[in-house]
Amino acid sequence: MNKLKNLIVKYPFLKIIVNRYILVLIFFLIWMLFLDNYSYLEHRVLNQEIDEIEDNIDYYKSEIKKDSASIKHLKNNDRVEKFAREKYYMKRENEDIYIIEYEDDNKTEKTNSNN
Repeated sequence: MNKLKNLIVKYPFLKIIVNRYILVLIFFLIWMLFLDNYSYLEHRVLNQEIDEIEDNIDYYKSEIKKDSASIKHLKNNDRVEKFAREKYYMKRENEDIYIIEYEDDNKTEKTNSNN
């Protein structure tokens, strides 16, 4: 006890820290910031997840707009046929399709696949 009083006399800021209310307050702050289920660190992680999910929502909304425009564009039967022919290489009966690939295209594909 005597050593504690000597320390308090020597270092006056210890008088404030040794106060029981301050000790309880420090314990409470440490508990709330780091140890509790609703701690500051947990809130930071949850806020980051919320930001990622909001970014995903924005991305998917833009994709929905693009797809809606594509669907509206493909309402016409002629456009559906054109899309099927270009994208999926579909053909009519008694019709042959020839796919022409240029050498330059093959070279760029090979260099892109190597990177």
